[in-house]
Amino acid sequence: MKVRDIGVLGAVILIVAMLIIPLPPWMLSFLIVINITLGLIVLLTAMSMKEALDFSIFPSVILLLTLFRLGLSVSTTRAILANGDAGSVVETFGDFVVGGNILVGLVVFLILVLIQFIVITKGAERVAEVAARFTLDAMPGKQMSIDADLNAGIISEKEARERREKVSGEADFYGAMDGATKFVKGDAIASMVMVIINLLFGIIIGVVQMGLPFAEAATHFSKLTVGDGIVSQIPALLISTATGIVVTRASSKGSLGQDITGQLFAQAKLLYVAGGTIVLLGLFTPIPDWITLPIGIALIAGAYMMGRKKPEDEEELLEIEEEVATDGMKSPENVVNLLNVDPIEFEFGYGLIPLVDAAQGGDLLDRVIMIRRQLALELGIVIPVVRIRDNIQLQPNEYRIKIKGNEMARGELLLDHYLAMSPGDDDSIEGIDTVEPSFGLPAKWITEQVKEDAEMYGYTVVDPPSVVSTHLTEIIRANAHELLGRQETKQLIDHLRETHPILVEELTPTPLSTGEIQKVLGKLLRENVSVRNLPIIFETLADYAKLTSDTDILTEYVRQALARQITAQYVGDSSALKVITVSGKVEKMIADSIQQTDHGNYLAMDPQDSQTVLETIAAEVERVSFMEQSAIILCSPAVRMYLRQLTERYFPQIPVLSYNELDASVEIQSVGVVNVQ
Repeated sequence: MKVRDIGVLGAVILIVAMLIIPLPPWMLSFLIVINITLGLIVLLTAMSMKEALDFSIFPSVILLLTLFRLGLSVSTTRAILANGDAGSVVETFGDFVVGGNILVGLVVFLILVLIQFIVITKGAERVAEVAARFTLDAMPGKQMSIDADLNAGIISEKEARERREKVSGEADFYGAMDGATKFVKGDAIASMVMVIINLLFGIIIGVVQMGLPFAEAATHFSKLTVGDGIVSQIPALLISTATGIVVTRASSKGSLGQDITGQLFAQAKLLYVAGGTIVLLGLFTPIPDWITLPIGIALIAGAYMMGRKKPEDEEELLEIEEEVATDGMKSPENVVNLLNVDPIEFEFGYGLIPLVDAAQGGDLLDRVIMIRRQLALELGIVIPVVRIRDNIQLQPNEYRIKIKGNEMARGELLLDHYLAMSPGDDDSIEGIDTVEPSFGLPAKWITEQVKEDAEMYGYTVVDPPSVVSTHLTEIIRANAHELLGRQETKQLIDHLRETHPILVEELTPTPLSTGEIQKVLGKLLRENVSVRNLPIIFETLADYAKLTSDTDILTEYVRQALARQITAQYVGDSSALKVITVSGKVEKMIADSIQQTDHGNYLAMDPQDSQTVLETIAAEVERVSFMEQSAIILCSPAVRMYLRQLTERYFPQIPVLSYNELDASVEIQSVGVVNVQ
C-alpha cells in the first residue's frame, strides 16, 4: 500500500474517532481552519476544471468532507455543552458575527443556512438528478456513435476505447453525483439541528449545572452556538457552491473564469448599451452619481478597448491559421499518412448514401459491427476496421469492396427494390434480371408490390442492406488469410500467452518464429479452417516443429489435429458425410508428380494430365450439385495438399479433405469418384 493510500485511510479513521474521542479546544480550532481550507480548495478546483470528469473523485470528496464536518460539529457540540469552550476560532467568529446583538447573529446564521439549503443545495440536487437521467439515456446512442466512427475509420481502436471509457465514466460520475448531493442536503439539515441542540441544551446546562443566570447563560451559549454554526456553514457553503458548479458545468476548452469572461463580456456593443444605461440611471434617477458614473464609464471604456483589440486578434488568428495550413502542406508527415493502406474498404456511389445515413434509416454501420464480431468468433482472428466512404467515381447505385487496396468485388443495388432468388427455373415473377453478388446465383430485382407473390412462389427475398452485408461477409471470409499478418499474429500469440504461457514459451521464438506461425495460420484460413482453437494448434506445432520446419507439412499435421472441428464444419446436422472420392490411379498420378526441393515440395504435373483430372472433377462436381448436395473431395493424406493446389484456382469453394481429417465416428458416403482412363 502506498503512502498516499495510508494517509487517506488514516484520515478517515481519525474522522470516525472524532465522533467518539473528546478533543481539546486548540485542536478544534486547528481542524476548523483545515475544514475551511479544504472547502476553499475544492471550490477553486471546481472553478478551474474544463469538464466534469476532470474532477471525477468529487462525489467521494463530498462524502469524506461531509463526514469530516459532522465529526467536527459533534466535537464542538461536546466541547460547548461540557466545558462551555470550543476554541478560539469558534469564540472569535461568534463575537464577530453576534457583536452586541445575539438576535442579529442568529438571523445571519439562519440566512446562510437557508441560502445553502433552499437555493444552492436544492438546485444542485435537481440538476444532478436530471444530468444522471439524461446521461444514462444518452449512453446507448453515444456507444453506437463511437462504433459507427470506428467502423467508418474516423477514429482508431485506441480512440474508440478512450471514448467508451469516457462515456462510461460520465454515467458513473453523474450517477454518483445524484447520490452525493443528498449528503450536502443532509449536512445542511444536520447543521440546523445541532444549532438548536447547542442553544437549547447549552442554556439548560448553564443555568442548571453551572449556576449561571439565565441572561448570562443565553448570551454565552448563543455566542458559541452562532460561532460554531458559522464556522461549520462557511466550508459547507463552499462545498455546496462547488457541487452546483460541477453539475452545471458543460464541457469546455477553458476554465469557468475563462468561459465567463469570454462569453459574458465577449460582445462590445452589449457593454456599450449596459454602460450607457448605468450612466443614464445616475443622471436621471436619485441613485448617487459617484456610484453609477464610474461603473458606466468603466463598461464603456472596456467596450472601446475590446473593439480596438478584436480586429487585431482576428488578423493575428488568420495569420496563424494560414501559417499552420502552409506548414501542414509542407509537412512530410501528411504525405506519409497518405501511404497507409486500409485493410478493408467499402466504397459506394452517392445513390447508396441512405445505406449508411442513420438519419435516413440506414443501418449498414451497425451491420458491419455485427459482421466483424461474427467473423471474429467464426475464424478466430480480429477483423480490422472496415473503412466506409463514398466515391464519386462509382455509379450512383454501385459499390465495391477492397482488401488492402485491391478491388475484390463490386456490385449494384436498387434501394427501392428487393433481391429475389428463385429456388429453381421458375420465371413467373416480373423483375429486373441480375446476379446475386455473393454466390453468383441468378436473381431479380423486384418491387414492394411483387414481394409477397415472390415469397409465395418460394423465392428467397432479401433487402439491399442484407445483400451488401452478405457480400461483404463472404469477401472478408474468403480473404481472411490476407488480413492476418505478422503483427496480427503477434497479437494472437500475446493473447494466448496470458492463459497458456508455458505452451507459447515452448513454441516461439524457437523452434518457430512469428512469421512461420503466421504462415501456418494463413494456410488454415485460406481453406476456411478456423484458427480460434489456438491451444490445439500450438500444441500440435510444438509436437512436430522439432521434426520439420516446413509450414506446408506442419499445416497438414494441424489439420489432422483439428479433425473434429473440420468434420463438424461439413457434416452439420447430418450423421453422414457425402463426398467425392479420388481413385488410386489419380492419387498415384499426383504422387508421382511431386517435386522435392530444398525450399519445399510442389506439384509439377503434366499439363495434359492436369487438364484431364480437372475436367473429371468438374464433371463430378456438376453431377453432385445437380443432386442438390455440397461437393466435398476426399483423398489420402499424402496427396491432399497437392490436390488442393491443383483445384484451388478453378474450384476455390470446394474443400479438399483427407481421411485423417475426419472424425472416426462419422459415416462416409461416396457420391462420386474422380477417375481417369
